[in-house]
Amino acid sequence: MADSTTPSRTDNLTIEPVASVDAIAPGDWDRLSGTGNPFLRHHFFAALEHSGCTTATTGWEPAHLLIRLDGQLHGLIPAFRKTHSMGEYVFDWGWADAYARYGVDYYPKLLMAVPFTPSQGHRLLLSPTLRDRLKPGDLNPLLDEAARELGCHSWHLLFPNSADQRLLEAPNRLHRLGCQFHWFNRDYRSFDDFLAQLTSRKRKSIRKERRQIAEQGIAFDHYPGHALPNSVLDAFHVFYQATYLKRGQRPYLNRDFFQHLRDSQPEQLHVIMARLDERMIAGALFLHGEDTLYGRYWGCLEEYDHLHFETCYYQGIELAIERGLRCFDAGAQGEHKLVRGFEPQLTHSWHWVAHPGFAEAIADFCEEEAMDVRGYRDAALEALPYRQEN
Repeated sequence: MADSTTPSRTDNLTIEPVASVDAIAPGDWDRLSGTGNPFLRHHFFAALEHSGCTTATTGWEPAHLLIRLDGQLHGLIPAFRKTHSMGEYVFDWGWADAYARYGVDYYPKLLMAVPFTPSQGHRLLLSPTLRDRLKPGDLNPLLDEAARELGCHSWHLLFPNSADQRLLEAPNRLHRLGCQFHWFNRDYRSFDDFLAQLTSRKRKSIRKERRQIAEQGIAFDHYPGHALPNSVLDAFHVFYQATYLKRGQRPYLNRDFFQHLRDSQPEQLHVIMARLDERMIAGALFLHGEDTLYGRYWGCLEEYDHLHFETCYYQGIELAIERGLRCFDAGAQGEHKLVRGFEPQLTHSWHWVAHPGFAEAIADFCEEEAMDVRGYRDAALEALPYRQEN
């Protein structure tokens, strides 16, 4: 054990919040994030902020955390000072309600996440030097202090990958589990190769759904980002808005965001539009990284049999196979994905709350919830539609 004179691994390590993505040079950001994950790039966060989607006015005030080692930039955590819990996909409404019942402020909170994006990936964008230097739990007290300095009552880090998980694990920390459904490409050469791995009943069911789409006269057009015209982007945005308005919600993203995304990351963008009698009737927007396809946004104005499944899932599977991508992450929610070959995957989030009484109650809740989530995941694994090999 080191004595009191031995420097700790976090000596000379500081965290500083900045109020805009523009406070960080794109080259410095992308040096830490890499360019393989489309949601972690400077372009993506700039598109959100410059379009007005992530601002103090919308309750997404940028507070990105710069991590310096010996005064040099060695890390970055995309973060926001939030005054609500919308657009996060790890739901803490019950926690906020409990605070309110006792007359205690829950907001503002510090959220470390990719806005409106429930996809796993790095959240701690660290240089190899810093990552090698840190041990599990080293960053947690620094994050606690950063939250306090920002006037926040808690922090929440959502959807980290396994590498970040290892650094966040520490005693007496709040850890939540969730479950999503992802599709995996097992070297399929075609959609039929994938279908051949399913049970006969499920295989027939999917073929019937796809046949009924064709029988309705619906066809599909693909638009890589570099070939995505404004007319198609306009139509897609209308469809995207409709998905929220039908539920009485205001859309999170505006037309400017999608244009920024198209103009800055065309090589990682792909839009699929459904067409009936030369009229666009629905659309889905995908992003892709080095080995993963991400299905993100979808919308339509009129309902057609199986249109959502075809546009968002089957067309996405074909796209992943065509591009040789290992995984297709189609977002949150799931039983309708399960029966179509998407497999249950645990997701994670880490939390800290300043109030000691609520911290204890939330810890009990997280422990009970985790048991339920693991049970749900295990039951979903048993219900997968793949053929059992003898």
